[in-house]
Amino acid sequence: MLSIIIGFVVFWIFARKLHLSKSIVPAVAIGLSVFISCVHLTLPPENNLRVALGGSLEPWALLISIFLVVYFYREILKRIRSLSIKNTQEIKSQHSSEISFSEVELDRYSRHMIMREIGGLGQKKLKSASVLVVGAGGLGSPVLQYLSAAGIGTIGIIDDDVVDQSNLQRQVIHNDHSIGLPKVFSAQKAIEDQNPYIKVKPYNRRLSRDIASELLSEYDIIIEGSDNFETRYLVNEVAKSLSKVVVSGALSQWEGQVMVFDHSLNSPCYQCIFPEKPAAGLAPTCAEAGVFSALPGVIGTLMAAEAIKHILDVGNGLNGVMLIYDAMQAETRSIKVNKATNCRICANGTV
Repeated sequence: MLSIIIGFVVFWIFARKLHLSKSIVPAVAIGLSVFISCVHLTLPPENNLRVALGGSLEPWALLISIFLVVYFYREILKRIRSLSIKNTQEIKSQHSSEISFSEVELDRYSRHMIMREIGGLGQKKLKSASVLVVGAGGLGSPVLQYLSAAGIGTIGIIDDDVVDQSNLQRQVIHNDHSIGLPKVFSAQKAIEDQNPYIKVKPYNRRLSRDIASELLSEYDIIIEGSDNFETRYLVNEVAKSLSKVVVSGALSQWEGQVMVFDHSLNSPCYQCIFPEKPAAGLAPTCAEAGVFSALPGVIGTLMAAEAIKHILDVGNGLNGVMLIYDAMQAETRSIKVNKATNCRICANGTV
């Protein structure tokens, strides 16, 4: 009896670690319950299998009842939280119902609109959404291109850098004619050429503490693709205080990572995972260590996908999960991350 209980607990833990279907745990529990009940109700008391299963149905009935109470209590709490979020989104969608599309836009977004998970209402959500992209470099390039292509209504870009010859190996939103131009204006032209039906707001400056709160509060989602820890920590702290969603990405030679931090939920923040800036030399920049040219495209596209999915409220997201892509080994792995009990940002945050 004890071995079955331990085995089920181990299975439950591994199911969560491997992000298996949420229905598999209760399905296995129901299957075990039916099997054990049949054994105790049909076999004689002296049967070896019945003896191995405790000899009586009563303790199993109690154990199964406790499991069901705990399981459904957790599911009810999740459902209440989900309904609260959806109510907020429905209020926003009522405002978006006034949004209309031209004939050209209907044709442009037709491949979205025929999808069951998106449709016309989903495309309206995208058009009414606003996303701020921090950094118009390697990660910002594919992020901006796919947000624009998807029809995000308002896209903000903040970066204080200019286009350099060495950027063009991976920062595909810029071109040879953009060398010497501020990246935000180069990116603005590229995505307005791609989609003239959206609004682009460039901020040709570095994100600093004196403007961070006011700027981030204007947008629904923040996509953080900068190349320094100071900016990442600042975005995390301010977004936490504003209960904003942050999609974060990072690169290093052949490997990249993506995470989503939904600060409206009781989930970990960036500083929970990286409490301190790495010592000098441990996390070299792209200029110091180099970066595989196609890697920002892979990671940036995943970041754009997570932001778009969040706006649409579809699929499974990466909130509380670090997705790591290794281009050299062609491997992708996911790591579940948890809140740090001593995180000063979470301790001082609103959640």
